Amino acid sequence: MTDAETLYQLIRDEISHVLIGKESLIEHLTVSLLTDGHVLLEGVPGIAKTTVANLFAQATGLSHNRIQMTPDLLPADVTGTRVYRENTGEFTLQKGSIFANLVVADEVNRATPKTQSAFLEAMEENGVTIDGKTLDLPDPFMVIATQNPIDMEGTYQLPEAQRDRFQQKVIVELPTESEEGELLDRIDENPNLSSDDIEQVATTEMINKARREVTTVYVAPAVKSYILRLVEAARMHEAVEYGGSPRASIAFLQTAKARASIHGRSYVLPDDVKFHLRSILTHRLVLDADAELRETSVDDVLTAIEETTESPGTTADELTPIPDGDGGDEWG
Repeated sequence: MTDAETLYQLIRDEISHVLIGKESLIEHLTVSLLTDGHVLLEGVPGIAKTTVANLFAQATGLSHNRIQMTPDLLPADVTGTRVYRENTGEFTLQKGSIFANLVVADEVNRATPKTQSAFLEAMEENGVTIDGKTLDLPDPFMVIATQNPIDMEGTYQLPEAQRDRFQQKVIVELPTESEEGELLDRIDENPNLSSDDIEQVATTEMINKARREVTTVYVAPAVKSYILRLVEAARMHEAVEYGGSPRASIAFLQTAKARASIHGRSYVLPDDVKFHLRSILTHRLVLDADAELRETSVDDVLTAIEETTESPGTTADELTPIPDGDGGDEWG
């Protein structure tokens, strides 16, 4: 069993003591943790978006802060500022809530665009600049942001530049009837069930070992070509005005390697790429003005791309390293 696989199973199993039916979501979060990515969770209120973020932080044992995003929140509330201390007559640095391994930005699209932009430097460069001085953020650093659907009252559309910095956007769906029934049974048995019932099952050392392991996963040239063809197909679709940036291609590569590793493989399958098609491209595609008239949605575009972009073969010879003749492997 790989280090990444062990880590994923520990986190998933521990969170399942409280959360029901969110295994795929936990997989997305673990993948981003192992690849220095950030995740945007979208869904209607009351479906455990914030809860899953808090549970994930609790299980991983990472230092974490929760920021409730509101219209009156200022950028300095996020990043920090220098505060005058009357007793010393000096200005001292007061770090903001963003200085943690894992930052939960709750209802991020209720903050103004100015405040949302406070996350841009942190999410791209793992640092923030205060009064001209750049300060490093903790390593690892991950933002899990939640947002309500943009058509709900009191929300702002996230700027394209900020959306692009999220490695993945995951739509959180309502539970099935059986999942909701199990939830009722658990609450009936334990009315105080909460994140306090989750124990830390990982350490920073475990996470860093798994992150290093992910970088060694092999990606065959055919799979890399598949990634490029998916991204290009999205850019060239007739309904798309702006497609994914090179960050999208990089995100496909990194998330596919991480997914392979948490499932115990040292090489990537095309299905590892397909698994992240929507989470990587949904928030990056901007449809043209006529898309609504054609009744075309982003999901329609992604379905068409998935169906028309040929997937590479899945034989071991095509997807695994070629022996170099000296007892080792030729990794391309």
